[in-house]
Amino acid sequence: MKNLLSLAFLFPALVSLAQDSTVRKSDTSVVNPRYEFRGVWIASVDNIDWPARGQYNVDSQKIDFRRQLDLHKANGMNAAIVQIRPAADAFYPSPYEPWSQWLTGQQGRAPLPLWDPVAFGIEEAHKRGMEYHAWLNPYRATFNIAKSSITPGHITKQHPEWFLDYGGTRYFDPGNPDAQQWVVSVVTDIVGRYDVDAIHMDDYFYPYRIAGKEFPDSASYRKYGKGMEKSAWRRSNTDSIIVKIARAMKTTKPWVKFGISPFGVWRNKSQDPDGSATQAGQTNYDDLYADILLWLRKGWIDYVTPQLYWEIGFARADYTTLIDWWATHAYGRHVYIGHGIYRYYENNPAWKQKDQLPRQIELLRKYPSIQGSIYFSSKSFERNPNGWNDTLRLNYYRVPAEVPPMPWLPSRPGSEQ
Repeated sequence: MKNLLSLAFLFPALVSLAQDSTVRKSDTSVVNPRYEFRGVWIASVDNIDWPARGQYNVDSQKIDFRRQLDLHKANGMNAAIVQIRPAADAFYPSPYEPWSQWLTGQQGRAPLPLWDPVAFGIEEAHKRGMEYHAWLNPYRATFNIAKSSITPGHITKQHPEWFLDYGGTRYFDPGNPDAQQWVVSVVTDIVGRYDVDAIHMDDYFYPYRIAGKEFPDSASYRKYGKGMEKSAWRRSNTDSIIVKIARAMKTTKPWVKFGISPFGVWRNKSQDPDGSATQAGQTNYDDLYADILLWLRKGWIDYVTPQLYWEIGFARADYTTLIDWWATHAYGRHVYIGHGIYRYYENNPAWKQKDQLPRQIELLRKYPSIQGSIYFSSKSFERNPNGWNDTLRLNYYRVPAEVPPMPWLPSRPGSEQ
């Protein structure tokens, strides 16, 4: 994941849309699906989206969260994916982990007056007819070893043997069964206590490789490897945490969805005949040790949101190529495409093109096995990049859509799916 409404933007954006023949032409071909997932990531790590850096006043935090939901609801969104556990910390009163430094300024410091941002967020999202997906980073424990605020009671202090340092960040050791069980317990607690619609995890299982540095899990491999090849052992560890979380969720509240947002490339075709025609420098399977296709085939997860943050025509990882690949590897589960609208703010000509996002939406709508989109991230919408807020609210998302049902899940008690 990467960081990055005003009515003043509305009129000029409409003029630019009217003048852009490519966008105008695409307007006539827009369909209005009854079911379509339309979500936005709201990142809390390093105060990317919410709360704003230094904004520790509770009333101000509430006002800003409502404002962001109102913006996204107006744009046609029907789901918010809210980061509530960015680094073995909590945006809610947790019996396991301390209050987050990004909520109160110091890890372990409770908000004053005391409140529960997750309970509040769920209520506000549901009030607007939006789903609330609780986004957790599974294995990041200390965001920045040199600078992060860490309370003495933090799990890294209580069980230092569960953790490994890599690239200035401290991670749970994915090969340690006790570390895995801790994460499962955290998830079970959230699902049990809150009316979340889903648990959502991002792409950070094993961390992205750093050139010339091997992830320091040799001791764990010697202890738990059981003669397996190291890469296969690492993948088995990631499989294990997914299975354990899925089972715990289904035992606790079987109607709650489990979604993963992986890096956009499973494997390159040069590595595997079933891979995509891409040239990604790192892949889920070979570098992050996340076999997403296995999880889909086995039904361990309910949806996948590949982060297709590349533009149409990008040589090494073309959006068009990858959307076709993911559409044919859904295995009956839902696929929501992750769009990198934050890239408008980068020095990349492709993302300055007004038709980049409309073309991406039109492409995904051609595939029945793709059910929608999630956008990274909330803050990126605030300046109406390329007039895309208007493109969504006046065109592609003008007609509201329902969140696609998942027939393999039981209905929430008291509701119909």
